[in-house]
Amino acid sequence: MESIEDDGDDALTKVTGMYKEWFLDYASYVILERAVPAIEDGFKPVQRRIMHALKELDDGRYNKVANVVGHTMQYHPHGDASIADAMVQMGQKDLLIDTQGNWGNILTGDRAAASRYIEARLSKFALDVVFSPKITEWQQSYDGRKKEPVNLPVMFPLLLAQGAEGIAVGLSTKVLPHNFNELIDASIKHLQGKRFKLFPDFPTSGIIDVTNYNDGMRGGKIRVRAKIAPLNKNTLIISEIPYGTNTSSLIDSILKANDKGKIKVKKIEDNTAADVEILVHLPSGISPDKTIDALYAFTNCETSISPLGCIIEDNKPLFIGVVEMLKRSTDATVELLRQELEIQLGELEAQWHAASLERIFIENRIYRDIEEEETWEGVIKAIDKGLKPHVKHLKRPVTEEDILRLTEIKIKKISKFDLDKAQQHLDNLEEKIAEVKNNLANIIDFAIDYFKRLKTTYGKGRERKSEIRIFDDIEATKVVIRNTKLYVNREEGFVGTSLRRDEYVTDCADIDDVIVFTKGGDMMVTKVDSKTFVAKNIIHVAVFKKKDKRTTYNMIYKDGKGGPSYIKRFNVTSITRDKLYPLGTGKAGTDVLYFSANPNGEAEVITVLLRQVGSIKKLKWDLDFSDLLIKGRGSKGNLVTKYSVKRIELKEKGLSTLKPRKLWFDDTVQRLNIDDRGDFLGEFTSEDRLLIVNQKGVIKTVIPELTLRFSDDMIVLEKWEPEKPLSAIYWEGEKELFYVKRFLIDNPDKVESIISDHPKSYLEKVFTDYRPRAEVTFAKQRGKDRQDNLELDLEQFISVKGISAMGNQLTKDKVLEINAMEPLPYYKPEPLATTEIEVVDEENVGTQEGADDPTKTEKLRTQKPKNSLKEKRKDEDDDEGQTTLF
Repeated sequence: MESIEDDGDDALTKVTGMYKEWFLDYASYVILERAVPAIEDGFKPVQRRIMHALKELDDGRYNKVANVVGHTMQYHPHGDASIADAMVQMGQKDLLIDTQGNWGNILTGDRAAASRYIEARLSKFALDVVFSPKITEWQQSYDGRKKEPVNLPVMFPLLLAQGAEGIAVGLSTKVLPHNFNELIDASIKHLQGKRFKLFPDFPTSGIIDVTNYNDGMRGGKIRVRAKIAPLNKNTLIISEIPYGTNTSSLIDSILKANDKGKIKVKKIEDNTAADVEILVHLPSGISPDKTIDALYAFTNCETSISPLGCIIEDNKPLFIGVVEMLKRSTDATVELLRQELEIQLGELEAQWHAASLERIFIENRIYRDIEEEETWEGVIKAIDKGLKPHVKHLKRPVTEEDILRLTEIKIKKISKFDLDKAQQHLDNLEEKIAEVKNNLANIIDFAIDYFKRLKTTYGKGRERKSEIRIFDDIEATKVVIRNTKLYVNREEGFVGTSLRRDEYVTDCADIDDVIVFTKGGDMMVTKVDSKTFVAKNIIHVAVFKKKDKRTTYNMIYKDGKGGPSYIKRFNVTSITRDKLYPLGTGKAGTDVLYFSANPNGEAEVITVLLRQVGSIKKLKWDLDFSDLLIKGRGSKGNLVTKYSVKRIELKEKGLSTLKPRKLWFDDTVQRLNIDDRGDFLGEFTSEDRLLIVNQKGVIKTVIPELTLRFSDDMIVLEKWEPEKPLSAIYWEGEKELFYVKRFLIDNPDKVESIISDHPKSYLEKVFTDYRPRAEVTFAKQRGKDRQDNLELDLEQFISVKGISAMGNQLTKDKVLEINAMEPLPYYKPEPLATTEIEVVDEENVGTQEGADDPTKTEKLRTQKPKNSLKEKRKDEDDDEGQTTLF
């Protein structure tokens, strides 16, 4: 900072003192007086002053918010807009302020009406737990005209119930809101010496993953998702939204993702009123399950929130977790309750003392002793003298103030004095004193009862809104819509989305990776771009899938100029992007003679033809790729021949050599996986399907894709066996009787209902066993013994019929309950054993023995495949006696 002096020379003025005095004062003010709440009552200063103003104006009726704002300005040295905004935020939390009028909508983001149009008053809860003037510490307001509370005596963990957010100078705070009833339960557990955990609960509901909540401290994070469900095959319904968003911003993010081509949406309808209802209409042919994942991956349907637990304690910022916040708040509540009890005890004892003196004064007619006294001092002394023989049982000495109070008793009261009523009043006071003393002696139990009363009185309708669930990780590349086209110029070695004059490869997304193989035996994975050079003479290009162990590449290559030819099968599961990998030994002149990419491990039969050179006897023979183990891309492979290959021809397309894929269902995330998490569903080939039945009686079979989503009312999920009958017992609403049916699924692609469409019909039990049994318990009829339970063999009760058949009537008697029993034994016929090739995941595993001439190669083709991961053998190959490593 510069200043110009009289002589015209520029001089430098240091700002060190200004920084130390002014800026630090400003920072301290913002931290302590504006942005960060106090742990004592959970309020920021503006909120505390609003509550104080509301209490001063409280007469049980609503007050205009503009009037409350004006009253608050007597205590808060800031503008009316900031006070009104703070009051609206408090009112929208529906805890402390009882609102009337248009206070905005946190779901849609609509603002509240102007403060002159809306009204407010303190809620019953606020009047109950926030105010207690006798134990409140007071201070002068900013202009010295009024008194305001230093902290309000809040006897509830209000900060955690409402949450708080603020940005100060050099620090910020973000305490997330928690559930009302759970906070009370946690306070009770703390008082009982038990452990507890706290997780956020948001007014916008939604689904939350609190795995990394970190007790609400810095570094923690929670993930919040909208609740999305398929309404029908072309429509999704969003019924809950993430905290911190609203329907407008959510729809904007969906439209933006649609414009970028990440998802495909036909139309969006916002029918939100009291509850969220956003309808997302999809074009025909778009998978609803995949679109739900895409909405989570590319829109505000999933957000993350980073909490930061910072509060003010003793005029200093303190970083603590929500568990510690609750402990401190609960301990403070106990202390406030103790103070209230002590004040109450003092008041009761004062009442008892005054009532006792009054009784002595009237009962012993001491008032007659003052008749002859002519001076005031004489009157006081006469009364004091008259009381002395009767005050031995009092709990404190008689003071002059006590005597003055006796002189104020009216003649009317003396004349109508009732000794029995006086004694009854004293007995009542003594009972209350004993009760208060007992509460003080058992203050923890008293506090527990206090919290239980709060829950009973105010906890109804405040159940948890946000559902806690562990989220599955969504890979964006698996759910993104392929919004662009990939082209290749094989000869020049370019791939990209702008090469429209060249060869079309496939649809892709701008976040995809592309894998490229060249004639020279090299491989590269690169990100989709408008134009990327890889290497000349490209022979294969495709969208790359990470950790893909099923796509298998079959290859025969010549190792260097004039070198021998090798055969290999390999996967590409992980790479470094934009790095050129040699698939052979890396010698100059390497040439790929045959290459195929097989999405499900298919192994074809090829014919090798040699050039006529010298005395070679056999110029043609067949090779079957299924005779080779699948290894890593770095494997050298098995020797095919030392001689020059004329050409290689495809003789026969092959079947998959991979084992069926094992699938599990993880109930915590409600998703399928191949990672051994959850319940094992079985081994699935490309022809196998999953059977799904829900509580509404809807049944369907689906192809088991990892992107499938499952509804909460699903009651059956298992591998579908087409030949196995399904059995169901259901209540037929029109007949008002239970019916039994057994059926097969004739049309696996059709979604069908197995109960009648009457609105009162419901599914009671569904059985997927071959020979199911059920036990029927009958209701007891008046005047009769209870009927014996019926053990029902469903296989004998009804034959297999069509899925749309009504079935047979179970019984006309009134049924109390139906329970499943152990099914009868059933032995499936043993399937014929088959020989299978299994993927070898590990690299650096040796290959089979190679063949250095056609004869050895022919022997290799007839060897039994090595088909177990447990073998993991290191074989030596080629005629040079070297060990080839994957």
